[in-house]
Amino acid sequence: MRIWLDNDGCPQIVRDVVFKASQKRNLAVAVVANRFMHVPAGGLIQMITVSGSFDAADDYIADNAVPGDLVITADIPLASRIVNKGCTGLNPRGEVYTAANIQERLAMRNLMQELRSGGDIQGGPAPLGELDKKRFADSFDRMVTSLVAKGS
Repeated sequence: MRIWLDNDGCPQIVRDVVFKASQKRNLAVAVVANRFMHVPAGGLIQMITVSGSFDAADDYIADNAVPGDLVITADIPLASRIVNKGCTGLNPRGEVYTAANIQERLAMRNLMQELRSGGDIQGGPAPLGELDKKRFADSFDRMVTSLVAKGS
């Protein structure tokens, strides 16, 4: 099992939780972004830098993740691609993307994008707080425990 971290726009508190768990539980993590970022040394965490083209990080993750992997992303179209491929998805607020909910999430995302482009609403989600960090950490731990057990 590998954990894929869609690093474009990923909050630092999410990276901290993932990096700590990687070292504690000996988990491979691939951090994918269009800009280089230093990651903890030790070989478990790999930094993959892709081109700056639109959706390059998403395309890389979707092309390389395999069933049994966990993908952490706030990008709903990427989540849809990886769920359809048999991977597990988790967003930075701790919500799990599944085959049962991804189409609804994608439709809502498209509606909100349409409303924003029409000027009907402005802004995006609120920044992550301590409760969000706890929710993410709890969901992340449950997902990793489940996926590791399935792979054993």
